Amino acid sequence: MAQAKPTAQRPLSPHLQIYRPLVNMVMSIIHRLTGVALYVGTLLLAWWLTAAAVGPQAFDAVNGFFASWLGRLILFGYTWALVHHMLGGMRHFLWDTGRGLDLETVDRLSWATIIGSVTLTLIIWIAGYMARGAI
Repeated sequence: MAQAKPTAQRPLSPHLQIYRPLVNMVMSIIHRLTGVALYVGTLLLAWWLTAAAVGPQAFDAVNGFFASWLGRLILFGYTWALVHHMLGGMRHFLWDTGRGLDLETVDRLSWATIIGSVTLTLIIWIAGYMARGAI
């Protein structure tokens, strides 16, 4: 009976110990995470709308939570996730047309998504505070 040759012990598939993370790999992971965050944030939006339908006491309670530092942090994160996911979707739409697939453009678009999402989120929040007269 022939004996099988021993195989080398190696990973079955590539993983982070072999590949160093590239910006487009990180952006792919973040895009998925922001999608999950948007689901959770949409539940909070539904909570707010339900409270508005229930009555003034429930609405005031939910508004009180969102006015707290934790609530504002959650809303800020939701805003960033929304903007980041939107820009990532635009990046993917561009790729779906067959454009921007060379590595240099992929990296540029990835960095533009990061910088753009942070910048737009800050602009949205600053404009909101200015509209309320808080700044």
